[in-house]
Amino acid sequence: MSDNQLRIVWIYPDLLSTYGDQGNALVVERRARQRGLDVARLDVRSDQPIPTSGDIYLIGGGEDRPQRLAAERLRRDGGLQRAVGNGAIVFSVCAGYQILGHEFINDLGQREPGLGLLDVVSVRGEGARCVGDVLGDVNPHLGLPPLTGFENHQGVTHLGPTARPLAQVRFGNGNGTGDGTEGAFNETVFGTYMHGPCLPATRRSRTCC
Repeated sequence: MSDNQLRIVWIYPDLLSTYGDQGNALVVERRARQRGLDVARLDVRSDQPIPTSGDIYLIGGGEDRPQRLAAERLRRDGGLQRAVGNGAIVFSVCAGYQILGHEFINDLGQREPGLGLLDVVSVRGEGARCVGDVLGDVNPHLGLPPLTGFENHQGVTHLGPTARPLAQVRFGNGNGTGDGTEGAFNETVFGTYMHGPCLPATRRSRTCC
């Protein structure tokens, strides 16, 4: 790869790619090319090592068992953690979002360790499942338009002191904590419950919201 290439890595499409989340990788690649950038995109399956030289990593959602398998393999591999240490950006959705935190509840009802790249902990909610459209105003620190998509999760994600909410919902459940927060981020790692895929939808929100 050229040193001038934007390197995009789509993680585990065989395990974590529900509700069209791969569209996030497609739109990042397309928009980069439209801006004249030289782009290389790599789709990394769960039986392959995670490269550490990527610039942007994207992770989608998945069912409970694939989520546990993905978390186990990512912990063993260690490549994503090293990439973040090198300054890479990570954008994750739903199951991928939970995996980036400290822990979540797996398909066996047990606490599963995450990667610790976001200061969040996810538990299983006791109320109704969070399903439906979501619209959120993105944290002003990021200077982005409203984020929109749809959610389908039972998880409740609590943010620790070093994580900031990605957005405040106008409608929808978001993190499920009742405080109106949706997703989380730190300097280079982002998580959201919004499917859609949400990155293409965000562009439309510039005119419709």
